[in-house]
Amino acid sequence: MGYAKRSTGGGAATRASAPAPKAAPQQEAPADASAGKGKPSSIWQMQIGGGGAKTVMKRVEVLLFTSELADLIEAGMTLGQALQALANQGEENSAQRYVCQDVCDRIVRGETFSDACAHHPKTFEPLYVNMVRAAEASGAMVEVLRRLADHYERFDSMRGKIKSALSYPMIVLVFGVLAVVAALVWIIPKFQKVFASMGATLPLPTRILIGMSDALIKYGWLMAIGVVLLSLWFKKWKKSESGRLRVDGWKLRAPLIKGIVAAGAYSSLAYTLKTLLVNGVNVLQALKISEETCGNAVIASALATARKRVTDGTSISGPLASSGVFPRMMTDMLAVGERAGDMPAALEHIGRRYQKDMDRNITTFTNALEPILIVFIAGIIGFIAISILMAVFEVSSTLG
Repeated sequence: MGYAKRSTGGGAATRASAPAPKAAPQQEAPADASAGKGKPSSIWQMQIGGGGAKTVMKRVEVLLFTSELADLIEAGMTLGQALQALANQGEENSAQRYVCQDVCDRIVRGETFSDACAHHPKTFEPLYVNMVRAAEASGAMVEVLRRLADHYERFDSMRGKIKSALSYPMIVLVFGVLAVVAALVWIIPKFQKVFASMGATLPLPTRILIGMSDALIKYGWLMAIGVVLLSLWFKKWKKSESGRLRVDGWKLRAPLIKGIVAAGAYSSLAYTLKTLLVNGVNVLQALKISEETCGNAVIASALATARKRVTDGTSISGPLASSGVFPRMMTDMLAVGERAGDMPAALEHIGRRYQKDMDRNITTFTNALEPILIVFIAGIIGFIAISILMAVFEVSSTLG
């Protein structure tokens, strides 16, 4: 649809897009390497990293691998030499060593870099493979690798901000719950013995508190088993299609967190689409890749519906707007970019706008959640203290 901008790379990038010559990587191919077109054999895995070698790189490892690969290619190395250098750099039994060595070996056997990466779907997601394939076609390997590194760094930054926003409230909640459980299991039973020996009639709050303590002591193990079983069931249900839709839909509507989740999803989607379109991936394929990598089932379903309605010459802002999932501001900015013939620029503006929204929502969330949790925990502790004090006053008045 003409949204893509072809960019030309330097000489190093052009050399990187072609398969490396066989003399470049210095490695000993295993005896069954010719049969390794599919999944790497266990023998090959043992030769390059031992029987316990890790085979999947983490996102942060992929980020570092991509950045270092771009540096080595820009310095004048061929793709095969750069991969071999990164494989030798990896520690024994590390995922980087395993993946780099296998990708390098496949390139030596004549596969393209994108096809070699596609053999490791748990390490290189569809976005990565298609970006590399576009780089091979345009000859701008270094530039595309830089953009991929920026994409992963931006994603990790978003996730880090969300985790840091949730860390302190979760610590407060966990320690508050542990304090309440400790009070019900160890402190309340001692007071109960004292009150029972005096034979006084206890106030209603104290009787409720003692009943809660007795239930937790007698049936606490059943409650724990129930919580574990419920968690396992919820985890399994959340992986189903209906479960993902319900949970992800709730995330987009839940108070306090909906601003963070929605803004983060829209920003990530905009940056992903922009990265794909600017590197030569067509609109339909870009929508499909974004659907697979967006991380939210509701948004993925809307993208799938929009992709079915988009044909050559048809805008994508209209189908996205009719889904009702995306905000009006986002689809209007997309429409402006379509009319101007510069969709990547519009997507860049959308990504920045919603990233700023996410930062503001994170600040609002932390400012609101901390006092809410403190009041919640203080209310429970206060109920325990008041219940005990009421019983003490009742017993004192009776003795008087």
